Amino acid sequence: MAATLLRSVSMASFVDLLRQKFPELTFEPGDTFVWSPRTRSVRYRTTENATDTWSLLHETSHALLGHTDFRSDFELLSLEVAAWERAQKLAQELGQAPIDTEYIEDCLDTYRDWLHKRATCPSCGQASLQTSDRAYACLNCSATWQVTQNRHCRHYRARERATASKQKTSA
Repeated sequence: MAATLLRSVSMASFVDLLRQKFPELTFEPGDTFVWSPRTRSVRYRTTENATDTWSLLHETSHALLGHTDFRSDFELLSLEVAAWERAQKLAQELGQAPIDTEYIEDCLDTYRDWLHKRATCPSCGQASLQTSDRAYACLNCSATWQVTQNRHCRHYRARERATASKQKTSA
């Protein structure tokens, strides 16, 4: 994978370039890569490898695209796709090597897998629809369940009691 290739610019130099190009944003070292719309800051790790540069471009792209929040799990996935597309253009604009598309797909697969797990009915295993920011409903068996708001924590689905009781009486 191209991620193992050394970059020609250090992370510190690259962050300086981003600061000059986007003075409206704040870039702060941290333990992860994340865009904070509240503080208009991009946090980044100070390590020196290609995937970290790509992640920094990705989070900067969230900022440039004005991503602040999302209302559904599918919308989150759409925002991630848009940020990676913008990151590819940004890399080109800044004279960086292209971002490895396999790496992008691997990153997007984590969101696709997360979405699939949340949307799979705990009763019958069918794909279902999101009905609110934390709830899903199955069109196949009418089960409903709640999911956590945190997209970074382990997958967890809690069936709603009323639906579970209704299913027992109708079975």
